[in-house]
Amino acid sequence: MRKKVCMVVPSFTAKGGITAVVNGYRNSQLTEDYDVRFIETYCDGNKIKKVAIYLKSMFKYLYALIFWRAEIIHIHSSFGGSFYRKKFFIDFGRLFNCKIVNHIHGSYYDEFYFKASNYKKKMVQKTYEKCNIFIVLNESAEKNLKQIVPDKQVAVIENYGILETSAIHNYKNRNENVVLFLGFVTEKKGCFDMPRISEIVLQEVPDAQFVLGGVGELEKLEKLVNMNHFKFLGWIEGEEKKEWLERAKVFFLPSYSEAMPMSILEAMGYGLPVVASNVGGIPSIVRNNINGFTFIPGDVEGMAAAIIEILKNSKLANKLSENSAKIIAEEYSLKSHIDAVEKLYEVQA
Repeated sequence: MRKKVCMVVPSFTAKGGITAVVNGYRNSQLTEDYDVRFIETYCDGNKIKKVAIYLKSMFKYLYALIFWRAEIIHIHSSFGGSFYRKKFFIDFGRLFNCKIVNHIHGSYYDEFYFKASNYKKKMVQKTYEKCNIFIVLNESAEKNLKQIVPDKQVAVIENYGILETSAIHNYKNRNENVVLFLGFVTEKKGCFDMPRISEIVLQEVPDAQFVLGGVGELEKLEKLVNMNHFKFLGWIEGEEKKEWLERAKVFFLPSYSEAMPMSILEAMGYGLPVVASNVGGIPSIVRNNINGFTFIPGDVEGMAAAIIEILKNSKLANKLSENSAKIIAEEYSLKSHIDAVEKLYEVQA
């Protein structure tokens, strides 16, 4: 008989990287090997909608614990509000003697814990004591979390990408100088370095286009850039996202903090060279002069120079593109990710 796994997740339509990770699970080998029940605790929308889905998730969870007899609770969490929302699921999961897997996607350990009040630190510690194992996305997060919980309870399972073979084969035929960003448009994502970066790039590549697919501080950024060379799409999904990933020459993520960005892995699956900051788990997937270039956050000159080089040097761009696809195929497939999760389940069960 298959083990019963209750997976606590965002709505499948919610914006963000956690949703992208979880949606890959829904039709994967995991749901064949285990009896998985997804409980959605968060959605986009107004406060009433968010409260309603959370309350509904609480009742579904209690039903899964009492009547369905869940054995493993796999909680996808982050920091801030996500921690407080998931605390209920951790507390009750432990009350029913379930094995609790806390899959932490966040990267802001300083704000969340190290610079927090003693009261909050104790709350985090008491909550985390109820978890059996933690999944983090990179070695930096592993190091931070091991200062809070015992070393043996922390496992690194990196995110994954999915190969889009036709897009990879067509990369050489792309003739638009599109620099693509996908994600939340905020200062922490490095978006307000883009005005200066774009100025430098446009001096060398006058037809470059910076395309941003995301939501956030759009109006503020619009006032700072040359709108003849910027396109703000809002949050994009499905065919529209696919279209831009197939048109772009470079993927760009100048963040000041990240864990393991699904946006980069997704772009690599389309064979895109990447220019990004060297934070979190990014250096493990974006390798200098192999499939892209990484820089210290805020290095606008360095990032601009890398974008220019890729846009002007087709031989280099093609090499980086091929290597992005190769890295996904050999090291970051969905299958290898699911295998690692299942191995962890087996140990806990």
